[in-house]
Amino acid sequence: MTFQDVLTMLMGLVLFLFGMNLMGEALEKRAGNKLKDILATLTSSKIKGLLLGMIVTCVIQSSSATTVMAVGFVNSGLMTLSQAIPVIMGANIGTTITSWILSLSGISGSAWYIVMLKPSTFVPVLAVLGIVFYMFLNNPKKKDIGLILIGFATLMFGMETMSGAVKVLKDVPEFAELLVKFENPILGVIAGAVITGIIQSSSASVGILQALAGATGAVTIGATVPIIMGQNIGTCVTAMISSVGANKNAKRTAAVHLYFNIIGTVFSLIIYTLVTSLVTVPVLSQSADQFSIAVVHTAFNVICTLVLFPFASGLEKLATITVGNTKGANDKTIMLDERLITTPAVAITRCKEVVNDMSALSVKAISLALDMFGKFDEKIFDEVEKLEDEVDKYEDTVGTYLVKLSATNLTPENSREVTKLLHTIGDLERLSDHAVNIAKSLQEMADKKLNFSERASKELCTMKDAVQEITGLAHECFVKGDLKVAYLVEPLEQVIDYLKDEIKKGHIQRLQKEECTIEMGFVLSDLITNLERVSDHCSNIAGCVIELTKDELSLHEYYHEIKEIGDFRTEYFNKKYNMYMEKYALDAE
Repeated sequence: MTFQDVLTMLMGLVLFLFGMNLMGEALEKRAGNKLKDILATLTSSKIKGLLLGMIVTCVIQSSSATTVMAVGFVNSGLMTLSQAIPVIMGANIGTTITSWILSLSGISGSAWYIVMLKPSTFVPVLAVLGIVFYMFLNNPKKKDIGLILIGFATLMFGMETMSGAVKVLKDVPEFAELLVKFENPILGVIAGAVITGIIQSSSASVGILQALAGATGAVTIGATVPIIMGQNIGTCVTAMISSVGANKNAKRTAAVHLYFNIIGTVFSLIIYTLVTSLVTVPVLSQSADQFSIAVVHTAFNVICTLVLFPFASGLEKLATITVGNTKGANDKTIMLDERLITTPAVAITRCKEVVNDMSALSVKAISLALDMFGKFDEKIFDEVEKLEDEVDKYEDTVGTYLVKLSATNLTPENSREVTKLLHTIGDLERLSDHAVNIAKSLQEMADKKLNFSERASKELCTMKDAVQEITGLAHECFVKGDLKVAYLVEPLEQVIDYLKDEIKKGHIQRLQKEECTIEMGFVLSDLITNLERVSDHCSNIAGCVIELTKDELSLHEYYHEIKEIGDFRTEYFNKKYNMYMEKYALDAE
């Protein structure tokens, strides 16, 4: 084998791995939202979990990726350890689909239907279709289909390139001697585990084995069996690395994956060794090809799953015993597990849940601050400040996570949702800041024993009640995505603006009559300014919800449209505006 042959083989391997990765990412992108729905309906049924693992792995072409997702789901609380175990088992079966696809390259025959199944016939056609879809069509879904086709064509071309490069090895005696050594079960398992551990993909290592067997004809079926057993152990490396820094249940998920494959391999190896030592199995001495390797790969994984599936709870107990109560990251970090970024639809769903919690904290901070009107409480003040600190941490954690998520290849729908969340967390953080500002103004009044006039107190209470309602509306429309509620926010915000102006005018009149002091005016100004800004941020949140239903984000356009003469929204806006003006009317002087 010349140096040029080695370079060609490496190029084929690179194309093979790149094609597999490209096809898997494109398939995952297209299936992302469906995957989210499947996970949402996941129950405690082990059979459903097994099927889920098979389906997801068939889609993304990688059992390692599925297992890493399972680790992330468990770490973030989307899935329990007991639910993850059948998914992992199903992934081991689903990963065999790749070997069956690659076995097409070994098809021989001259009949037209056989010729059509040969990669040399359909791969160029798929490559051309893929590039046309990707470069000349503007539809994002069709572009993703193009990437899938290009990825598949690249994968198959890489396989053919590897096969062509290693053909010369069939005439090398030393190579044949090396393969004979792999017929030793222990050495075969070690070789399979090491190669798969290095490239971190059992599908890719099986593909390499198929290329080698198909091109040289020097690999026996007896040599492939222990190598395939070892490949299942090597594929655990990815999940084990992924579990570093995760919580105890996520570490246990990775441990279950390792134990499942080790126990399955040891069991199969013992049976295989006993059978081959007692009985001569002629088929094992025959030359392996792509098809026979696919059969061995599938048979091994199916048998391991059937044997260990009834003992899923035992694997869970074993993992629980070996992985004790390790100290994990704080809850906010766990909720937004970076492993979920590989499945954007699921990651966005989790982000939405976290931002919903953030919204609830911000609204609670505002509510507590408003409750201190007329009766300051130091304990409540401390709680408002703690809530503000917690909301700040949410903003840092979620914001960083969303920026990383936005750098991935998102669908237009997912991209809009990320934009919405990024806009919203800023407004929610500002709500908690204004809650603290309001609380500090009330603290200043309590410390200096300042009191508003009876009329000023009534006017402030009216504005406070309006702000209390608008924060509730903003929270509800965001959490539920309710447009009817969202359209109530802006009319109420306009009423709050009106209240602010009227309270200022009233204060000036009281100053002129010497019924109030300049010092109280400063406090009053701070309070009504913060109350009005709270309503502004609530309006931003509602406007964001409304605009993103139209697949765009233009708050300026939204505010212009709702007041435009002749527009439906004007009639609706005026009706609600008048309703709130009546509800929060200030008493006449």
